[in-house]
Amino acid sequence: MASIGAGGFAPLAPGQGAGWAKLAAAVETQVPPGEIETIYVFHPIKRAGKEWGTAVVTRKSGDGRLRVYTARYMLVVRGKERGQSKIEVEEVALSTAEVLAKVMQATVDRGGDTEPPVELGPAVWYEGR
Repeated sequence: MASIGAGGFAPLAPGQGAGWAKLAAAVETQVPPGEIETIYVFHPIKRAGKEWGTAVVTRKSGDGRLRVYTARYMLVVRGKERGQSKIEVEEVALSTAEVLAKVMQATVDRGGDTEPPVELGPAVWYEGR
């Protein structure tokens, strides 16, 4: 049985929730869901009535490497502006999977996160497509 989180609600699975849904829609405008290899979701940060989330999305290129995108959102979760958001999706690299794995680990080490990003398949955001 899942434990109940703050506010009496069961915690959402990684990559799920209003902010992630908006981010998934923005990613889809640049990367067709059928071409997504992996989505790496970092633990969202919640502070001062806002939530920030970051994902790294990969897609195969024609030469066997991965095209890497950084996708970020900021969602207002409390107050008069609740539901408003800012979304950024940017292609940032062309890399091998091995180099990307090292970069992802270095990001966790540098950022002080205790948990690495969660690796998800595209079905989490685009089930049935």
